[in-house]
Amino acid sequence: MKAAVLEAFHAPLVVRQIADPELTPEGVILKVEAVGVCRSDWHAWVGEWGEKAVPPLPHVLGHEISGTVVETGSQIRNFKPGDRVIVPFSQGDGSCPYCIAGHQNVCEHRQMPGFTYKGGFAEYTHIPHADGNLIHLPDGVEFVEASAMGCRFMTAFHGVTQRGKVGPGEWVAVYGAGGVGLSAIQIATAMGANVIAVDISDDKLDFAKQVGAVETVNSTRHKPSQAIRELTGGGAHVSIDALGIQETAVNAVKSLRKQGRHVQIGMTSYENGGMVELPLNLIVENEIQIAGSFGMPVPEFPAMLQMVAKRRLEPGKLVTKTISLEELGDAFQDMSNFSGVGVTVVNQF
Repeated sequence: MKAAVLEAFHAPLVVRQIADPELTPEGVILKVEAVGVCRSDWHAWVGEWGEKAVPPLPHVLGHEISGTVVETGSQIRNFKPGDRVIVPFSQGDGSCPYCIAGHQNVCEHRQMPGFTYKGGFAEYTHIPHADGNLIHLPDGVEFVEASAMGCRFMTAFHGVTQRGKVGPGEWVAVYGAGGVGLSAIQIATAMGANVIAVDISDDKLDFAKQVGAVETVNSTRHKPSQAIRELTGGGAHVSIDALGIQETAVNAVKSLRKQGRHVQIGMTSYENGGMVELPLNLIVENEIQIAGSFGMPVPEFPAMLQMVAKRRLEPGKLVTKTISLEELGDAFQDMSNFSGVGVTVVNQF
């Protein structure tokens, strides 16, 4: 099959023929119909996360996958050839206490397409433990839109609805207007919240308004935490850092009112053990709650997909470009330059 292969970190992906995936009894083979290009792929490509992110090279990245089932293992009961599916990014093995409780995203033996096993930058891919790690795609939801929610959107949905518990009328400050941030903006808006987007790019902030932000702050011209406190009359109820860098994490916490809730979605590099400093005294004095948020467990997918099917949420509006496997290098270069707006999806194989 054809695939875009990572043969060396920060080197061009090589589009070439590789062996077809092998079917296991509890797995399925998917024909990949679409796969998003996520900044997490970029982090792995540049080698920022090193061996913590991917198996030994060569490797196939790509984790925002939607496709068609073409073959099922002997133990599969929930899927058949021809089924249209979306692949959750955070997967479990189904056996640990967290999986049994419905929290596959924090499985003790966590699996992730494109990271712990070969992903979707290819014509076909194999999904292990598929009865618990695949979701049927509702009629009317196209593959490109499905891949737009394969990681960033569903991660934001979990962070906004479950970890941040965003409610109607609340102020929400979202730091970073990339894929995760834009998704969080659209979702929080659908929940009835008032969202303020923070970024360094006017183009991205303009797009953030198109997907629901009621206010924007360019942090190159304004002190964001101060601007947000002024806009909200005391601070946001919820802050979301979609970037995972020192400056945004601190500013997000400082944007909160007393007893506010901070959701950390963006991950930092593993340099210095992944440590980021936070204003501890402010957190204590203002009774700030800090919640990490990783992926989304499978039981939360039906609610999100129902909202998409009923057009309460429209992840397809975040997609600004569709490309071929051969154009992945250009997409990664755009990420290196922090250029481009919205979400890019591969749908030409």
